[in-house]
Amino acid sequence: MNDTPFHLGHVHLKVRDLDRAVAFYGDVFDLELAETEGRFAFLSWGAHHHDVALQAVGADAPDSGRGVGLYHAAIEVDAEDALGDVYDELCERGVPATPVDHGISKALYFSDPAGNGLEAYVDTREDRNLAEWEGENRRFDPATL
Repeated sequence: MNDTPFHLGHVHLKVRDLDRAVAFYGDVFDLELAETEGRFAFLSWGAHHHDVALQAVGADAPDSGRGVGLYHAAIEVDAEDALGDVYDELCERGVPATPVDHGISKALYFSDPAGNGLEAYVDTREDRNLAEWEGENRRFDPATL
């Protein structure tokens, strides 16, 4: 087995009805509600803040793509310098990435060659002494990683 700094962090799904989705994932997969913030719910099996993120997009949302469905798969790295390495690799390949500091994490959002949404991130809750996401979404310079 390879020793790697990467592991699947979470799956982010867009849903029409947040309460219904929370109940479904809780009942079917034994996921516990870790946190809610506005139109978001974060569910976990306990090892991470969340393994599944649910985002309410409304009852009239279209199907996959801009509406319901997979928003992105997230891959967690173990340190900020590893996130910097991901950013460097994306730059070398000409892949645009959007850097977002969520307070509890620093993330790069980008697409794979087929257009699937991906997030590479590092958890910064412990470093910043934060327990929960407070709705923070601000840009940062990934070159500082």
